[in-house]
Amino acid sequence: MTPKDPSREAHFPSIEKKYGEKMSYWFKVMTKLEGKKYPEQIAHLRENYGFSQAHANALVMYSRGSESAQRFNKPTDYYKTLAPIQVKTIKAIFKVITSKYPELELAIAWNQPMLRIEKDYVFGISAAKNHILLAPWSKDVIERFAPKMKDLDVKKKTIGVPNNWDIDEKLLLAMVKARMAEI
Repeated sequence: MTPKDPSREAHFPSIEKKYGEKMSYWFKVMTKLEGKKYPEQIAHLRENYGFSQAHANALVMYSRGSESAQRFNKPTDYYKTLAPIQVKTIKAIFKVITSKYPELELAIAWNQPMLRIEKDYVFGISAAKNHILLAPWSKDVIERFAPKMKDLDVKKKTIGVPNNWDIDEKLLLAMVKARMAEI
């Protein structure tokens, strides 16, 4: 289980316990891998030492100078990294949802903006260069509404929409309603 502490160092005690070596040993291993690409470093740890993805990522990223997995403290920090059209669309999506469901809290989780009610996530959004991904946090919700999303890029856990998506409010609110019914 991922530690609640977002620092990479939070993984170190479990790395030492699980793989039987002090962190000084693992830092020496990483020194030998210096200059290799991220996927090569991860693969080396996983294939040669049996590291889990989370532990390998924590060690590799720490060795590369990233001390925390947390990049954004609030949604406005996240928005600063996006193209203006994406920010406009994402804010509009959240406005549609929170107008109908004001009890939902906008928070950052996994370095992306998410709507939640208490500890349960209801709806999340992430952005890539050419599209926005919607995540209703439910495979069942996606499957249920997939026939109404033929013009969108529907995957197992996300729905891809164009950066300038003309928001289908009825569909969006129906998905959120269905997700909230599961909670």
